[in-house]
Amino acid sequence: MEKNVAISWLTNFNEKIQANSAYLNTLDTPIGDGDHGANMARGMTAVIETLTSKEMLDASEVFKVSGMQLLTKVGGASGPLYWSAFTGIAKGLSAGQSIDNALDSGLNDIKKRGNSDIGEKTLIDVWAPVIKSLSTGERLTDQAIDTFVDATKDLKASKGRASYLGERSIGHIDPGAYSSGLFFKAMLESGGA
Repeated sequence: MEKNVAISWLTNFNEKIQANSAYLNTLDTPIGDGDHGANMARGMTAVIETLTSKEMLDASEVFKVSGMQLLTKVGGASGPLYWSAFTGIAKGLSAGQSIDNALDSGLNDIKKRGNSDIGEKTLIDVWAPVIKSLSTGERLTDQAIDTFVDATKDLKASKGRASYLGERSIGHIDPGAYSSGLFFKAMLESGGA
């Protein structure tokens, strides 16, 4: 992946996060702290400031540096999880992997960081089917991504703050899944996959 594609991807992601910040907070209110949108908006603002003020060597460095900004600026579990994802992507790209394999490296790092897996109402429930679509050659669309995000509504949370609600977590879209959906829509727009 060319570094300009990576920068375009994250620039589009930032625009989507800023535009959906209030909605992400709304999603996070019944099952979390109500601040996922504000936290991600703050983190992505820092990402863009860094990407526009520093020359990046390659796409791997774009994700590595951006992940560090999210780790330091995004509160709660989201900062470390996105940092893990971006670090995994950076490692994969640095090793010359295809984007679906690099994303899979990011997914594996999310799983390790959160000690979680598919079906636990987390961002993994969007990352896994997106990567499966890419690796099997299925056509990934915004509508497919929305389907993956919406499917988290029917899941019972077993990780994170939402898990404290038990059955009451059912019926709510996971905010991390929604922001991940924005991440992958930005990827499609930027030609990252």
